[in-house]
Amino acid sequence: MKALGPVVAGLIVLALLASGTLFTVDQRQNAIVFQLGEVKDVVTTPGLHFKLPLLQNVRYFDMRILTYDDAEPLRFLTSGNRPVLVDSFVKWRIVDVKQYYVSVQGDEFRAATRIRQTISGGLREEFGARSVHDVVSGERDTIMNRVREKADQDLRRIGVEIVDVRLKRVDLPQEVSESVYRRMEAERKRIANELRSTGSAEAEKIRADADRQREVILAEAYRDAQRTKGEGDAKAAGTYAQAFSQNPEFYAFYRSMEAYRATFRGKSDVLLVDPSSDFFRYLKDATGKAGGKK
Repeated sequence: MKALGPVVAGLIVLALLASGTLFTVDQRQNAIVFQLGEVKDVVTTPGLHFKLPLLQNVRYFDMRILTYDDAEPLRFLTSGNRPVLVDSFVKWRIVDVKQYYVSVQGDEFRAATRIRQTISGGLREEFGARSVHDVVSGERDTIMNRVREKADQDLRRIGVEIVDVRLKRVDLPQEVSESVYRRMEAERKRIANELRSTGSAEAEKIRADADRQREVILAEAYRDAQRTKGEGDAKAAGTYAQAFSQNPEFYAFYRSMEAYRATFRGKSDVLLVDPSSDFFRYLKDATGKAGGKK
C-alpha cells in the first residue's frame, strides 16, 4: 500500500502536466498563445492544440459578428446648421487577432470606444454636407455606405472589420420639431386656402357655363316649339281652308253649332242678342236662309 502512494501521486502530476499542455479552440474562436507575456503564436484552426505548461498561457477571442449599439442618439449639424439626432448601430468583427490585441489589448470596451469615435466622425462629416431632407430620407443609403467604407478602412488598422452601419432613426430635436411642425402647418393651410379659392373660381365658372347652356337650350327649345306650332297652325289653317272651299255652307253650319254649344253650356247662362241677328239663323231655319235677304 505504501508503494502505491508515490505511483498515484506521480499519475496525478502527469495528468496535471498533460492537462496543462492541451487546449481546445472552438470553431467560432481564435486563440493567442502567450509565453511569459509575449505573443508566441496565433491559433486560427479549431481543434486540440498543445502548449508548454507553466510557461505558456492561452487567451480566446470571439470571431463572430458583434453589434455595437450606442445607448444615446448622437447630435449632428446638417449643411444648414440644423441639428438632428441620429440613432445608429454597427456590425463588426475581429479579422486580425494579433493586431486587435496589440492595438486595444484585446479589450472589447476599448474597441467599441474606438468604433464609436470613428463612426461618429464619419457621420458628422456626411451629415454636415447634406440638408435635413437628404439625411432623413433622400440619401440615407448613400450615407450608410460611405460611413461604413471609411470606418472599415480606418479600423482595419486595429484588426477590426466593419460589416455594416445602419441608421435606425434620424429625428429633429424637440425645439426644432415644434418649429418645423408650425411651419408645415402654416404651409398646408396656405395650400388648402389656395385650393379652396381655385375650387370656388372653378365652381363659379362651371355654374356660369351651365346657366349659359341652360338659357341656350331653353331658347332653342322655344324656337323649335314656336316653329312646330307655326307649322301646325299653318297646316290646320290649310286644312280648314280646303274644307271650307269644298262646302262653305257646311263649314258655316259647323261653326255655328260650335258657337251654340259654347254659348249655351250652362242652364243658368243668359245671353241678350237681337232676334234678327245672324247668330240665330240656324235656329230659325236649318238651311240658314231664314232672316236673310229676299
